[in-house]
Amino acid sequence: MEKTVLESGFYVLRSTNDTNAFKKLEEPVSQEFIQFHFCHQGSGTFEFNEGNYQLPLISKSVILLFNPTKALPINLNLTPDSTVVSLIISIKKFHRLFSQDADYIPFLSPENNTKKYYDTKPVSPSMSVILSQIIETKVHESIQGLYLKGKVYELLSLFFNKSEDADVEQCPFLVDEENVRKIRKAKEIILTQMTEPPTLQALSNEIGLNVKKLKEGFKQVYGDTVYGFLLDHKMNEARSMLNSKQYNINEISIKLGYSTSSHFIAAFKKKFGTTPKKYLMSVSS
Repeated sequence: MEKTVLESGFYVLRSTNDTNAFKKLEEPVSQEFIQFHFCHQGSGTFEFNEGNYQLPLISKSVILLFNPTKALPINLNLTPDSTVVSLIISIKKFHRLFSQDADYIPFLSPENNTKKYYDTKPVSPSMSVILSQIIETKVHESIQGLYLKGKVYELLSLFFNKSEDADVEQCPFLVDEENVRKIRKAKEIILTQMTEPPTLQALSNEIGLNVKKLKEGFKQVYGDTVYGFLLDHKMNEARSMLNSKQYNINEISIKLGYSTSSHFIAAFKKKFGTTPKKYLMSVSS
């Protein structure tokens, strides 16, 4: 479970179970917080009252939970190959965000805002795209918090949007969840074959999407071109290997698929503004 605090009284949890067994996730949450649990894939089960009460979380659905009189700590059993994004926001913060819209958000009305509340709805295609972006988050560390905050606000606005499809219509490509699935497959292929990545044409043939839609869709979902994304991944892998101090520069360049170490050094310097050797010296000092 990866926790990112967006601001006081507001944080996001990204939970993934990429194992072959059930995974138990726990997080204390007091009664002042509202919980949104978006199941991007797979499924899980929430346990409350020491396991006496269970609440299923199914694939492509979101659960909203709020109980102002009792703490609802997260106790979630995730099935294999499951991914969940949870937004935890204080009722005080939430009121400030949506006070003008309380007339159509049921639990913000005066007669309900002191009562426990539960709601569930399907994850729309537009939400699914944003969830993918929140889970992947391929941006520089310096702006990661700002990027996540923007995506989370976008996700909340879609959850409470009266006409959920309004934003999706502006981008017809993303309406099709099958296309989003193909784009994710393209990402998996280039990462597993990063030392000898396929051409765009070969990649489009493998995922069953023409080159134009592949390029447009990849940019929409991951915020970068196919090879820009791959280069960014390689450079982050390079930095991790340098940090580990287990590999020299020549070994790293070979592992990342560079024909010469000079090509790797040039790419690293362009990305981080320093050479691998100088970077290694800085982490060693």
